[in-house]
Amino acid sequence: MSTSLPRVRRTRRIHRLPLNAAAVVTVVVCLFPVYWMVATAFTPTRDIQSDNPRFIPESWTLEHFRTAVGADGFGLFWRNSILVTLSAVLLALVIALGAAYAVARLKWKGRRQFMLMVFIAQMAPWESLIIPVYIISRDTDMLDRLPTLTLVYFMMTLPFTVIVLRGFIATIPPELEESAQVDGCTRLGAFRRVAFPLLAPGLMATSLFGYITAWNEFTYANFLIIKQQDNRTLPVWLSSFQNVFGTDWGATMAASTLFAAPALVVFLLLQRHVTSGFAAGAVKG
Repeated sequence: MSTSLPRVRRTRRIHRLPLNAAAVVTVVVCLFPVYWMVATAFTPTRDIQSDNPRFIPESWTLEHFRTAVGADGFGLFWRNSILVTLSAVLLALVIALGAAYAVARLKWKGRRQFMLMVFIAQMAPWESLIIPVYIISRDTDMLDRLPTLTLVYFMMTLPFTVIVLRGFIATIPPELEESAQVDGCTRLGAFRRVAFPLLAPGLMATSLFGYITAWNEFTYANFLIIKQQDNRTLPVWLSSFQNVFGTDWGATMAASTLFAAPALVVFLLLQRHVTSGFAAGAVKG
């Protein structure tokens, strides 16, 4: 028994080698463009235009970041992106939380049909709705306005948020809320005091998805905000950045790094909470 166990472990390791190698190759292929973008942003212009590029720059500079930050409208477009993204995520969380609770806890006619419609909305390609959304925005005089973009991002993230939160609420034992109601809490109070704290991983996951979706979205921002330059967001600004600075690849990569940094920071901050189990919280609490 004692000699067969190490042999089994050794055999498993050998079988896992191809999978581990494939995983390493995939990670390197996916991360190399990101590394090259960041490295180019810190590389002096003379080294970027050199005939012999280096994987690790010999010298570093912050001049490209100064150029990107000093570009016209950088602070304004940054503010627009943060405002639209946070508003869409918070609105989706509030609406989806009520819808998910109604589907998971209450019994009403048409509940299954409602969830089917939510799944269909989640699977529908949003690119196919660009023309209808543009026509509706034009006819209602809502073009070139940030609230319109906020509503579009809200609709894009709402189905996924409802689906995820519904699964989390359905997993929480209803007896916990019933015990709180027996102790004198209302249905809303029981949900707020008992179930809501256990939804933290689901709220984090949906917030992360909504934030990255709204922050990186370009198509609707480009089509709905087409006249007023002051209402543009960072993806639209980044697409026109190269036209302003020509072949200044250092400034372009610095602008791309500044654009990608917030999404990366949010992911690093929330990923631990997203992966943590909420069932243990129910046992502890």
